Amino acid sequence: MFDLIREIGQTMRNNKLRTFLTGFAVAWGIFMLIILLGMARGVTNNFIDRSSEDRTKRLNVYQGVTSMPYKGYKEGRQVQPQTSDIEILKAQNPDLVEDVASYKYLGSTTISSVKDYVTKSPEGVFPYEQTMYEIPIAYGRFINDADLKYNRKVFVIGKTDAETLFGSADAAVGKRLDAMGLSWLVVGVYDHQWLSDIFLPFTTAMAIAGTDGKVSNLQVKLKGMETQEDADAATEAVRRTLAQTHEFDSEDKSAMYMHNRFSSYLRERTAFNILNMSIWIIGIFTLLSGIVGVSNIMFVSVKERTHEIGIRRAIGSKPRSVLIQIVLESVAITALFGYIGVFLGMLVMQVVDFATKGSPFMKNPTIDISIAIEVTIVLVVAGAFAGLFPALKATKVKPVEALRDE
Repeated sequence: MFDLIREIGQTMRNNKLRTFLTGFAVAWGIFMLIILLGMARGVTNNFIDRSSEDRTKRLNVYQGVTSMPYKGYKEGRQVQPQTSDIEILKAQNPDLVEDVASYKYLGSTTISSVKDYVTKSPEGVFPYEQTMYEIPIAYGRFINDADLKYNRKVFVIGKTDAETLFGSADAAVGKRLDAMGLSWLVVGVYDHQWLSDIFLPFTTAMAIAGTDGKVSNLQVKLKGMETQEDADAATEAVRRTLAQTHEFDSEDKSAMYMHNRFSSYLRERTAFNILNMSIWIIGIFTLLSGIVGVSNIMFVSVKERTHEIGIRRAIGSKPRSVLIQIVLESVAITALFGYIGVFLGMLVMQVVDFATKGSPFMKNPTIDISIAIEVTIVLVVAGAFAGLFPALKATKVKPVEALRDE
């Protein structure tokens, strides 16, 4: 075994320039494959991070206009969700609906403390809002069921607003704010990457707005979602329930617009799978140019060593040993320069990871051990394949003819 390793090393040293130029093509192919995989991984990680379970398994229902006559009603009638739909949907679809919520934006208003003021559009929400948007509470708490039940005048504000209004975030909880002619108690401060809304209980917002229970949307949290068929069945079940409540044809899809986020998630996931597969294909074809170079150099090597191979065959060396040596030489060149490409590629992706910290488009584009193992397998298979045909040619060398070769 050690003799074989020495022979492979000697062959590479005797043809330094040729080995380097051939190996460079392999290193470049692997380098580009690592870069492509890293970038795709960063985009995919960002997609997975945004697609939490509570955000994907959700059906949004918006107001619409009927396009079909129904029970004496003409088409063109506006249909708007109501707060009463929340309990109806949960009661009639217990196997599909886990929870239902909504939100109500109030108009832009000045919110002031004794220290400073901000101009915001407060948003009336349910407690479910915190889970759905993964809102981390830094101090205090979020809106709860008691706030809804008793129409409490409480605010949950962002960390930046808390610092503006009170000087520091930790000093905000328990303090009072003036807005819309009322006094509001700050019960919580959150610290979110991009959210900056001011939240209040949904029931309180509806009482201030005076909309007779009408809302612009419903957010239906679904359960048991695994396939596209599950998503379609849930959408149709919700539509039938609302059609019965608001008296429109259940086949009229424009009466209430419904956006099933789980269906969108499945489509996006399929698109990312296709992206990853495409990158592997592009990377492997890029690597193929280097593999062709390795195969060519092994053909030249076999031709130059015809006399040597003939001597080995004449003294009893079996074709199998010649085959193994040529294939291993090819694998050695491919693996050595391939790992140089892997190292440089991973180094570049570490720099990219550092440069894109906090980016809304990419998250952790570095390559982990599973990708390294996959690339290793590709290298070994590619190297063996590159050396196979030259090795087969070497095994067909006849000792007598080879000994006469000059």
